[in-house]
Amino acid sequence: LLLLTAALGMTAAARCPVPCVCDNLRAHVLCLNGSLIAIPDTIPELTKKLDLRGNSFMVIPAGAFLATPYLTHLDLQHCKVERLEEGAFRGLGRLVYLNLASNGIALLYQESLDGLSSLQQLILEGNRIEEIQPGAFGHLGSLTVLDLRANALVYLPDMVFQGLQVLRWLRLSHNALHVLGSEAFAALPALRRLSLDHNELQALPGEALARLDGATRLDLGHNPITYVAEEALAMASLRHLFLDHASLQDVAPDAFARSPQLRVLDLRENQLQGLPPLAGAGGLARVSLDGNPLLCSCLLRPFHKWLARARVQAEGACAAPPALRGRSLDSLKPPEMRCGRLRLPPSPTTPPEQPRAAGSRQCPRGCVCSPDFLHASCENRDLQEIPRDFPGDTRLLDLRRNPFSTVSPDAFPGLKELVSLHLQSCSIRALHPGALRGLESLVYLYLTDNHLSTLVAAAFEGAPHLAYLDLDHNAFTSVPAGAFRLLPNLISLHLQHNAIGELAEGDLAGAGGLRWLYLAGNAIRHIAPAALAPTKMLEKLQLEGNLLSEVPTAALRGLPALSELKLSQNPIKHMGHSVFLPVASSLQHLYLDNMGLERISPHAFTGLGPKIRSLYLESNKMSNIPNMSNFTGLEILNLQDVPFHCDCQLLPLHRWINKLNLRVGATCGSPAEARGLKVKLSSTFLTCPGWGRSHAGETNPNKNKATSKPSKKKRSGKSPARGFSKSRA
Repeated sequence: LLLLTAALGMTAAARCPVPCVCDNLRAHVLCLNGSLIAIPDTIPELTKKLDLRGNSFMVIPAGAFLATPYLTHLDLQHCKVERLEEGAFRGLGRLVYLNLASNGIALLYQESLDGLSSLQQLILEGNRIEEIQPGAFGHLGSLTVLDLRANALVYLPDMVFQGLQVLRWLRLSHNALHVLGSEAFAALPALRRLSLDHNELQALPGEALARLDGATRLDLGHNPITYVAEEALAMASLRHLFLDHASLQDVAPDAFARSPQLRVLDLRENQLQGLPPLAGAGGLARVSLDGNPLLCSCLLRPFHKWLARARVQAEGACAAPPALRGRSLDSLKPPEMRCGRLRLPPSPTTPPEQPRAAGSRQCPRGCVCSPDFLHASCENRDLQEIPRDFPGDTRLLDLRRNPFSTVSPDAFPGLKELVSLHLQSCSIRALHPGALRGLESLVYLYLTDNHLSTLVAAAFEGAPHLAYLDLDHNAFTSVPAGAFRLLPNLISLHLQHNAIGELAEGDLAGAGGLRWLYLAGNAIRHIAPAALAPTKMLEKLQLEGNLLSEVPTAALRGLPALSELKLSQNPIKHMGHSVFLPVASSLQHLYLDNMGLERISPHAFTGLGPKIRSLYLESNKMSNIPNMSNFTGLEILNLQDVPFHCDCQLLPLHRWINKLNLRVGATCGSPAEARGLKVKLSSTFLTCPGWGRSHAGETNPNKNKATSKPSKKKRSGKSPARGFSKSRA
């Protein structure tokens, strides 16, 4: 047995891909922060854990892991993945953990995750998923945790999580959800925890939540919910409800009467001046009201009396009247709560529910209409005109690959409930005024791969809730100025791979709610200083693959929320002082790779620091970089294919890299005797002044070279004696 094990180990070692590290005893393979553009085909067959973080795969093709059928753990974080082809993970029937966080995945198709029958944890945090097609998770019958945090979701259709029979925790925080289908959570019988915090829900989605009989914890904090209506929440097993940091002004007395197991109610940091006695909440043990402007007048006495009678612990303090300001609720006595002229504002009234019309089940000839998913499809039917007479309750309409040429006014009559419209690859040259009229629920509009070169605002008349507009791969030579002024809810705008030459002032007028702007693959040479001024909520700006010759610093002013900036593949040769200072307080992810960058000013990164989580500088031409010793929050740092000059001027960088618990890929390009050696390990620095003093207490630099997980210990942040970017001259 020992001989066989050794033989297998030798075979595996022989097949270990060149940029990877193979631990044959534990069957682990690490290929971290490299320049891999395809999944290696020489990974040992018996590998159980495969870590590919920090590479550049872009697409995971069908059958990519057929050669490693014994995998149980697969990590693909920060790999620039944009698409999962159908069948990408086929053959991985033993996989229990899959991490796809921090990539660029935008859409999950029905077969994207096929073959993962044993998967228990799926991490999709930090992608740009805008839409999930029902059935996408249908093959994941063993999944217990699904993490979809920090994506671009606005809408969840009915039955979207069908097939997840044993899912226990669904994480949907930090999206932009404001529309939930009434049956969105209908297929989750084992769910115990649902995280919906940090979204755009304006009302408690009671109908959708009522399907979760077994859920015990619900996070709804940081949503703009103003009122909790009568019997709004019917969750039989709910014990912990978080509605903190919302916009609550009032709560109905029997709001939680149909959630009899509720024990903890968190209402911190709202706008509540008081609460009524909460009828039917007999199991409640604690109510948190800290941070509310509580008015401790006689109007609060019934609630105060109910707290004592029901033995409920209340956390909170009076904001008024002045005599009681700062007093905790549990210290008050009824006679102290007097009434003068103070009155609570009237409770907001809930709008009456509109009766939902049952859509008829007609379907145009040649099309398929699904009554279960409320989808209709006429994909690739060689249709010359857009069909009519779809069922009135259709939510998703797929008309891809038909030669329509134009979209006429009132092209979609009777589809008031339509949420997602797919018009990709339809040879469309014109979207006429009024084309979308009547689509009052439309959230997603896909117009990719058409021939559009201009747009007018009137084309979007009647679709005020449109949040995602995809115009990639069209014929725009400029951003259609003013076209978005009728779209107050526009969150994501795709204009990638057009022929746009500049971004001018006024182009984005009216796009005040825009959060994600994708302009990659154009021919942009100039961005006017005020071009981005209307988009004060912008979080992601992707400008890779354009013709910018300098960082558009002036245009970045007034973007206090910008967290991701991509400037890859622009011909920027020199980076001057303080070029990122306008966004230094918010920036977390910075892409400066493949630019031919020759020189970076010692003060280029002024203002940046602990908030930076990932920095991509690979494939450039500079021989040194600025001092980054205060970048203590780094999780990804890529310095591959940079020709560093390994002399004593680079000693500060060498010291800093040795302190990082990251694989950065930095190698020497010169002098000749050091070419190809790792900066981290090069012996060139042994003769530098101060070498012995600086390394007296250092441990072996090889100790952690096979891991890319950042150290949890707090780094000192002390700057070395010299900046990393001091020139050789």
